[in-house]
Amino acid sequence: MEEKIIKTEYSEVMQKSYIDYAMSVIIARALPDARDGLKPVQRRVLYDMHELGIKYDKPYRKSARIVGDTMGKYHPHGDSSIYDALVVMSQEFKKGLPLVDGHGNFGNIEGDGAAAMRYTEARLQRITQEAFLADLDKDVVDFIPNFDETEKEPTVLPVKFPNLLVNGSEGIAVGMATSIPPHNLGEVVDAVKAYMLDESITTEGLMKYIKGPDFPTGGIVTNKDELREIYETGTGKIKVRGKVDIEKGKAGKTNVVISEIPYPMIGANISKFLMDVAALSESKKTQDIVDISNQSSKEGIRIVIELKKDADVENFVNMLYKKTRLEDTFGVNMLAIADGRPEIMSLKQIIKHSVDFQFQVTTRKYTTLLAREREKKEIQEGLIKACNVIDLVIEILRGSKDRAMAKACLVEGKVEGIKFRSKESKIMAAQLRFTEKQANAILEMRLYKLIGLELEALINEHEETMANIYRYEDILERRDSMAQVIINELEQIRQNYGTPRKTVIENVAEAVYVEKKVEEMEVVFLMDRFGYARCIDLAAYERNKEAADAENKYVFPCKNTGKVCLFTNTGQLHTVKVMDIPYGKFRDKGVPIDNISNFNGEKEIVIEAASQTSLNLYRLIFVTKLAMMKVVDGGEFDVAKRTVAATKLMDNDEVVSVIALNEQKQIVLQSREGYFLKFGVEEIPEKKKNAVGVRGMKLTGTDYIENVYYLRSGMENMIEYKEKTLDLHKLKAAKRDGKGTKVRV
Repeated sequence: MEEKIIKTEYSEVMQKSYIDYAMSVIIARALPDARDGLKPVQRRVLYDMHELGIKYDKPYRKSARIVGDTMGKYHPHGDSSIYDALVVMSQEFKKGLPLVDGHGNFGNIEGDGAAAMRYTEARLQRITQEAFLADLDKDVVDFIPNFDETEKEPTVLPVKFPNLLVNGSEGIAVGMATSIPPHNLGEVVDAVKAYMLDESITTEGLMKYIKGPDFPTGGIVTNKDELREIYETGTGKIKVRGKVDIEKGKAGKTNVVISEIPYPMIGANISKFLMDVAALSESKKTQDIVDISNQSSKEGIRIVIELKKDADVENFVNMLYKKTRLEDTFGVNMLAIADGRPEIMSLKQIIKHSVDFQFQVTTRKYTTLLAREREKKEIQEGLIKACNVIDLVIEILRGSKDRAMAKACLVEGKVEGIKFRSKESKIMAAQLRFTEKQANAILEMRLYKLIGLELEALINEHEETMANIYRYEDILERRDSMAQVIINELEQIRQNYGTPRKTVIENVAEAVYVEKKVEEMEVVFLMDRFGYARCIDLAAYERNKEAADAENKYVFPCKNTGKVCLFTNTGQLHTVKVMDIPYGKFRDKGVPIDNISNFNGEKEIVIEAASQTSLNLYRLIFVTKLAMMKVVDGGEFDVAKRTVAATKLMDNDEVVSVIALNEQKQIVLQSREGYFLKFGVEEIPEKKKNAVGVRGMKLTGTDYIENVYYLRSGMENMIEYKEKTLDLHKLKAAKRDGKGTKVRV
């Protein structure tokens, strides 16, 4: 076949491909349908379980079988996405109304995942069968070919209530996301009934029935007055708190017990909450905590925080609301697929879509039922008529050569070729006019139907069929009758599956936490050569001064309310709050400095760290590897940011030394090749921190500054150089920017 090359603009191809991909994700993967509240993968899992006959009253089946069958027939994507959907639909702490009955380890509220699909089993919940899948055999929804056109799957399930509201939904598509909170089934049913009775009802009117979200984890919604706007616009933020109880503990202590958590805290966030509470104690934000224990079980959440006797309990609880996720925000974005496109909907719009869908489903259901009843009526009337002339029917059957001849006589009155006992029988047979279906039913009728009681039952069944036809016609012709049918079904669902509300809806003032002022005290900062930092009491340092100075690379006093400044070889300044540095005993290990700062990826700190408070009192001398020097006022480093540029560096340059200028008279620069240059510190000009500085020493070739020494009056300055002792005071003083003296030892 001859190749055909189509030339097109690359950007157009990319744009079209990306739009196609985005729409596929939006419509066929991530967003739920407004009618049944299900994403495609959820719908396919439930339908596949229905097809496999895994009903609520049948034995459980392996999850792997369900996942494999769903993937092979309807959802040609990863098995993990299918299994995840199955797991979530079974978790009662995520869904207000679980749709799958899971057997085995299906995860827990604390974030532990479900066991592998080969270990777990599942079956449908009873409500799923009765309210989601019950009428699929009555042509209530359209079916479309699956991905390889070997099977048929429903475009939507005939759900009998607004599942989008009851179970909520969360999903991320391309350029959009949905986040709909779960609601109470009974309240949603009441709201649907109210809408059906008055379609002009307002959002405020609907909220008389739907008070607000009803999270499976309970909790307290604290911004009741904002819910109206959220439900009218479909977007907003719901503030939710955990439920806190105060109990008396041992020895007069108080226990703060968390029995319900905010919905967003589900999963790993419970562990993070416990860590955050522990961090509050470690960082001295509070000193009231004695012990923290997670006593949660299958019976529910129970996190116990034991406080000291004299603790301010109310202030402590408010601190939990402010400093941890015990008070959190649920972002609402009620986005769903409506009429084939994504749309952000209000509460009323969601209910409207659901009700309109119910009328469509009910119309199709009773149209199908009416057709079936009319067919039954036709056959029943034929059998009753046949029983009245049963002798003639038997005579026709006995006199016919084959089934076709007998059927032709019953339907069209053709008597040619049939042997009759009398001329009268032949005349009567010619007048029979049964329909096609009636004739087939007569030919297939068994002899026991001729028993008197059977005939009476047939007549009674016919009367019942006529009553059904009348009822179905009334439902289809009168909207009020159909509405009553829908309302009756909703009432039955509420009666069978309704549960009391778990989440409290109220207006709560914002938590006011009065942070106790930390008593300012002098501490000593210690950091060893491995980068582990800690602070100790001044008295503890004095007792262990010799060991502290020998074992640590940086040792200096600072205030516990201040900050520590760390200058690095890359010219960066990292500031760390002293309160963030562990405070403890002298032999405590401390924490890595990069865990509590932005210090990351740089070489070992090459200059002396100092407290930010003391830097304001001094000027700092900067010396770089390429011998660039300057003096900078310490006040320039009094910054709020955790990381700033401390100096400007040339290419391939790095900081070698930074020190506070304090009684140093002279400076000695030592190069890698053994050149020493000594000159007075007054020759170093003062510059801004963003300046490169001036050259302190002339370097040749690849030589660079290796060490910097500072000389003070009246102090010995002996150093070890190439295994020899060198007295820096004996070096000849020179001027800045000289080559220096080659020291040979």
